[in-house]
Amino acid sequence: MEILQLKYFYALAQTQHVTRTAEQLHIAQPALTQTIHRLEKELEVPLFEHQGRNIVLTEYGRYLQNRIEPVLKTLQAIPEELQTLAGERQKLLRINVKAASGLVTDTIIRFQKKHSDIRFQIVQNEELENADITIFTQKEFHPPHPCKDQFSIFSERIFFAVSGNSEYAGKPSISLREAANRKFISLTGAKNLRAICDSYCMQAGFKPDVIFEGDSISAVENLIAAGLGVGFWPHYTWKRYQGNDVCLLPISDPECHRVIVIQLHARSRDHAEAVEYFEYVSHFFEQLKTR
Repeated sequence: MEILQLKYFYALAQTQHVTRTAEQLHIAQPALTQTIHRLEKELEVPLFEHQGRNIVLTEYGRYLQNRIEPVLKTLQAIPEELQTLAGERQKLLRINVKAASGLVTDTIIRFQKKHSDIRFQIVQNEELENADITIFTQKEFHPPHPCKDQFSIFSERIFFAVSGNSEYAGKPSISLREAANRKFISLTGAKNLRAICDSYCMQAGFKPDVIFEGDSISAVENLIAAGLGVGFWPHYTWKRYQGNDVCLLPISDPECHRVIVIQLHARSRDHAEAVEYFEYVSHFFEQLKTR
């Protein structure tokens, strides 16, 4: 059975008048008659019978009419439902945040003040495939090739964080080798940042002794400020968290940095709101470097 056959049958079942139905469907009468005959042949039962000059439904016809009525109504509603869904989708941004979550939250708050109708879905998922934008960090960035995604890339220096009472606090800079025997404080869940910093320690000839991992940047700051350990501190993405009790030292050897990558996925390059937010957050990060 074809949908067109069922639509023609249902229309004829409603009127039980061939000429009138053909006019409603804007088709020739023979075309309607042939379509019904093909359907009856396929189903191997008569759907209509003649009563004088009129036609009426057989018991098979009435059964088929009742069965397909909800199906055809559902099919008829689908285009409008899809348009509604498309409109809702345009107002939903899926952001996969794997780095700089505090700053990304700031951008969302500011962006939504001017776009109150836009909804955000924020996740932190390594395997998420349907995000519009992903924000992540790497030591060095090499975009996949070939790739139709769009990227904004920002280099950020990583500082050495110590307590304000530390013997290192007054130094203009520090070589990472000097911290080989120190206890380190790290951020729970910051896998990529942790891997980047670990690699710099290995480059300096040691494996960091991480004695505590906090679940927030503020927790890391408090532990370092208390003198319980030292840590790494991304310059501008964590800058707002730095209190007076934490001193940041430039690392002279090796020079430590990371890149923040804002990725607009190819599937969302026609999503106007996603493109606008991508440009907004990219500009926001660019402005941070000049403050």
